[in-house]
Amino acid sequence: MLPPRPHLRTRAASTPDLHDQTARPPAPPLTLNDLGTDYTRYFSPFSDSASTRSRSRRNSLSEKRSQVKLAVSPRTTTPPPGLPPINPFLTPTASTTGHNEGAHGVYDVERNASFVDDRLTAPYEEKGMASWPLICDEDEADDEMHMPRDDDDIRFRPKIRDHFTKDGIVSTIGLALMMSGLMFIFVGLPVLSAVGVIDYNSAYGMPLSMFPNPWRPHDWATVNNKNYPLLENIRRGLIDPDTPKAAKTRKGEFGDDYVLVFSDEFNDDGRTFYEGDDAYFFAPDIWYGATQDMEWYDPDAVTTRNGSLQLRLEEFFNHNVKFRSGMLNSWNQLCFKGGIFEVSVSLPGPAGVQGLWPGAWTMGNLGRPGYLSTTDGLWPYTYQACDVGITPNQSSPDGLSHLPGQRLSSCTCPGEDHPTPGIGRGAPEIDIIEVGAFSGYPGPQGLPIATQSYQVAPFDINYYPNYNFTAFPDLRLSGLNTYTGGPFQQAISATTVLNRNWYDNKQYQRFSFEYVPGEGKDAYISWTVGSQTMFFMDGRAIGANGNIQARQISEEPMSLILNLGFSNSWTWVDWKNLKFPTTMYVDYVRWYQKKGEKMVTCDPPGFETTKYIEKHPKAYRNPNLTMWDQTGYGWPKHKLNTKC
Repeated sequence: MLPPRPHLRTRAASTPDLHDQTARPPAPPLTLNDLGTDYTRYFSPFSDSASTRSRSRRNSLSEKRSQVKLAVSPRTTTPPPGLPPINPFLTPTASTTGHNEGAHGVYDVERNASFVDDRLTAPYEEKGMASWPLICDEDEADDEMHMPRDDDDIRFRPKIRDHFTKDGIVSTIGLALMMSGLMFIFVGLPVLSAVGVIDYNSAYGMPLSMFPNPWRPHDWATVNNKNYPLLENIRRGLIDPDTPKAAKTRKGEFGDDYVLVFSDEFNDDGRTFYEGDDAYFFAPDIWYGATQDMEWYDPDAVTTRNGSLQLRLEEFFNHNVKFRSGMLNSWNQLCFKGGIFEVSVSLPGPAGVQGLWPGAWTMGNLGRPGYLSTTDGLWPYTYQACDVGITPNQSSPDGLSHLPGQRLSSCTCPGEDHPTPGIGRGAPEIDIIEVGAFSGYPGPQGLPIATQSYQVAPFDINYYPNYNFTAFPDLRLSGLNTYTGGPFQQAISATTVLNRNWYDNKQYQRFSFEYVPGEGKDAYISWTVGSQTMFFMDGRAIGANGNIQARQISEEPMSLILNLGFSNSWTWVDWKNLKFPTTMYVDYVRWYQKKGEKMVTCDPPGFETTKYIEKHPKAYRNPNLTMWDQTGYGWPKHKLNTKC
């Protein structure tokens, strides 16, 4: 092994001859502390930066080695005879650079003991030849791995092709497949299993029948063995997706453009209408005491089948009555103000037999159908004046009216219970059809007829409106109804002849009315069968008369009612010719409103209802209360019966 050599970074021409040494007196040994703190033996890359930059960084290894051979040749481990060994690390005067030293500066490891030359720039022996340390100005094979260059950011910038190597493509595809598998396991599989697309059972699952004492459903608790999909009755909009495109617009009585705002085609079989089952309709569970009906309205009697809504009247003893039937309404869920209400119906038969009372009608939302305490003092009022028209019996001693007076008048005292103070409120009724029969018609059965009416309060004298502002376009089909009212309502009504084929699901017919709210000549109601107008009236027909002022074509938000009942208060019941069960079929319900005048709400401006209903739950939730005084809320005072 070669002895440590002095610093040889200078060119070979300046390298001193190791044999040309000057004799020096031997120095006594020194301790480690006597070495001092001379750090010049450690290489500093900044000490000769100027010279190193001037040298070529591409000098070959052979050139370096040739320079070394000028200083060391041949290989020896001892100095020439007669020359005392000199250790530059033990001699204080020894140079640490080795530029001016002679042969005495050569260190012999076999004859002397000293510290290892640990300078970073100390030369070393490799394969029989002197070599320089790693830190020098020459390029080495591994320099690119640990020595950055000024242009590395340009030379090593990734190219586009570097991103599409085989390894990169395979890794990307593998990652995509792995993520797809995880998404299917943790997202797709649970969703598909939940919606019933697949029947997935975990391998770790255990059927209920294998558990000890498994639960088994009771026979009495099983309705049927059908599986019903969840959320089947949920609709995404007011217009049924099954409504034909051609039915989404139509013309009004005077050529106005109307657009469809709500429809229900009843095409989904098996719908139920218990309260809360449907977004727009529900079937009440009540006895309709207002007309002393002979049936009980039960939600079980209302369903959808074969593309139609079906209300079934049958002999079924329940709640101490012998018959069961169905009513469907949209009270406080779906209301309209103004527009065209159209319904397609096949009536319950047999045709022309008296007794049945199928109907399609509307009523102001402040009155709930069948809840008499809510209609007490509201049905069928539509009045804004503050005079005798709002008083009990209309202050008439002749029995013209048995009504208790308008409960929510326009002159209610400040602070009294009123939904919209200063505005007269009520629950008027507009009937599309109420079907019966004319018994005087020759033959075994009577003539099937329907009444189309507007029922109002307060009343004209003798219930006689101004017929100068009514019209019957074809008296062969429709004419004035001889019944014009009684002590509980006044009816502006027409009687329309029906076709016997429109019964028992043989054929369907369209019935509708169009109305514009308000009073005077600009407000009107027009009733049609098919596409033919049967009866027309405008607001002047119920204008000021005698000691009462004008009544209005309903300004209230109206809810929809469909029902099949029968009662002696409607007509004589022909028990001999009636047949049970019988069914009323409804193909669809549609509501249109003028283009740009959509008003589908139970809270139209100035005629809000929902907050008032919420504040009086006892009245609107208890059908057994027949008068407002029974609710405990009290009758609001007004200017005519007290000093406000």
